[in-house]
Amino acid sequence: MCKQYGEMMYRAVLVAMLSIVAGMASLIFTGGAYAYGDDASKLDGRIKIDGSSTVYPIAEAVAEEFQQKYKKVKVTIGVSGTGGGFKKFIKGEIDINNASRPIKDNELATAKSNKIAYIDLPVAYDGISVVVHPKNDWLKSLTTAQLKSIWQPNSAVKLWSDIDASWPKRKIKLYAPGADSGTFDYFTKRVNGKSRASRSDYTASEDDSVLVKGVAGDKDALGYFGFAYYEENKAKLKAVKIQEEGKEGVLPSIETIAAGSYYLSRPVYIYVSKQSAKRAEVKVFIEFFLTHSSSLVKDVGYVALSDSAYSRALSKFHQTTQVDSDGATKDDGATKDESKLPVATESLGTPSKDTSVSDTSPDDSKAKTDAVKEASSDKKDVDK
Repeated sequence: MCKQYGEMMYRAVLVAMLSIVAGMASLIFTGGAYAYGDDASKLDGRIKIDGSSTVYPIAEAVAEEFQQKYKKVKVTIGVSGTGGGFKKFIKGEIDINNASRPIKDNELATAKSNKIAYIDLPVAYDGISVVVHPKNDWLKSLTTAQLKSIWQPNSAVKLWSDIDASWPKRKIKLYAPGADSGTFDYFTKRVNGKSRASRSDYTASEDDSVLVKGVAGDKDALGYFGFAYYEENKAKLKAVKIQEEGKEGVLPSIETIAAGSYYLSRPVYIYVSKQSAKRAEVKVFIEFFLTHSSSLVKDVGYVALSDSAYSRALSKFHQTTQVDSDGATKDDGATKDESKLPVATESLGTPSKDTSVSDTSPDDSKAKTDAVKEASSDKKDVDK
């Protein structure tokens, strides 16, 4: 009798333990988003995000959807640019930094000094678009050499005819991100061969909508900014093909950015504080971000990673949320070899297929990923 009772108790305990394990596994494989069950009202708190205006539309879309479900969580998103965001992030002032370039050495050093550990997660691909006014009927394509001749320091190009003698002898009105912008960093590195090396006689703004308005309002304007802003304003802008040596000119599009055939393709990221990730609202938000990005990224005009890439990013997040005792390390952040993507991206595959990428932008051995799109420092709430 005692033996039978003992066996019954053993089985009961075993069943209980298995139930607990199954419950934990369920939370892991559902991304933890259901840790609060169907009663999402139990989750509350505040999440502070800042950084790149290029990544802002993605973060905004995710935050809006997230707050539809988790109504007690307040998400604020600043747009002070990747560099401005990193200044706050490495001081521990924000939870997440939107970034269109990897973290720099000096930022990494400050993060380590301040014991700020982080996780870098690629979330989409972008293609910086070179655009003109729709009534510009002479410019359809620029070679990379011509693009450099326009934007290099001390450029002698003032008129359209300075690029091609058959073009109008009228002054070119140039529009581009400001000198603190990572899009500026990326573009100048990619086009001129050195980050931040550029002519200075152009209209600069950290607000992409200002650049869009400038180009759309002047027949002799030419500018560059993130693909999503071009995509949203196609009716009043015309994209220019970029032609690499020995190749046909390529327009920016979802397909060419995904394939890596567009010259100015680049990945964009979010950086998450490991300390912040210990908080339930931040953890659930990042899980929500990575499980919903595939559709939301497309909705706002960017190129999504593959589904398996987002799954691997989620796995990385789960595996690396424990804060190291010595703060940020090289393994937590981006590689400092500018010819390579951050570790997170190297293992995530191209947007168009589930294969690992090389150590460059998608399928392009020359593309560098030292980019950030700066924006105004005003905070924006996306509460719904």
